[in-house]
Amino acid sequence: MATGGASGAGATDPAAGTTVTVGGDRPAKLYIPGSYSANSAIPLVILLHGYGATGALQELYLNLKKQADLLGFAYANPDGTTDATNKRFWNATKACCDFGDTGVDDETYLMSLVDEIAGTVNIDPKRIHFFGHSNGGFMAYRMACTHADRIASVGVLAGAMTIRPEDCAPSTGVGILHVHGTADATIDYEGGKVAAGVEGYRGAEASLLPWRSTNACADTPPSSSKADFDVKLAGEDTTLTSYDGCNPGIALWAIEGGKHIPDFNANFSPAAMAWLLAHPKP
Repeated sequence: MATGGASGAGATDPAAGTTVTVGGDRPAKLYIPGSYSANSAIPLVILLHGYGATGALQELYLNLKKQADLLGFAYANPDGTTDATNKRFWNATKACCDFGDTGVDDETYLMSLVDEIAGTVNIDPKRIHFFGHSNGGFMAYRMACTHADRIASVGVLAGAMTIRPEDCAPSTGVGILHVHGTADATIDYEGGKVAAGVEGYRGAEASLLPWRSTNACADTPPSSSKADFDVKLAGEDTTLTSYDGCNPGIALWAIEGGKHIPDFNANFSPAAMAWLLAHPKP
């Protein structure tokens, strides 16, 4: 388990543009951007992989290390633990994906990882962000639900919120970016179950409903625009919906005809990371 540390510049003062290992007995790689100076606090982004993937595979898919340098944030991509089928997972909700009922406490692990990183690098406590794909998206939602006092915003790609209201009672608002393909056959855009005998999950729009209340969104029609994110879909394939008056912001990016693992072009990762970073804690 990762161990905690005090916020602010750490005694080790790792060099800019380097990768260090954090996480104790569950090690993870932490990348420090090339622009880093211990005298200036920077954002932190933690990437959570999907079921059966790894942090390294998720990085190959989204290329966030490049964005860390371009946008100036510290970046970690930890691994979940392995189940009986030797697949890595996050114990996010009853819907996904601790199928062997191991009870591993990923929530505590991830927050202790944040604490350790904040004791190593000068992290701005108002700019802590998570981005998760699929099972990692379920986990990002859980972190927002239970640690809203510390997490500024989360990005969720093809994940979903718990259906249990009692499992999500955030103490304050969190910026929410939900990205989902409308043709996702693994985590259905409209909601469903990942397997027989497990709890269901909310659809994309339903996942945002509790947050629209928590973030005090206006009761007015949302605004929308278009973007081109998927190389296998023609034209501006994604509808970018922003809910008005939310504090902090909430957005749904629906990839029309997009699948569970969209074939992203070079536009997506910069746009997603810019959205997260634009939503710090007040």
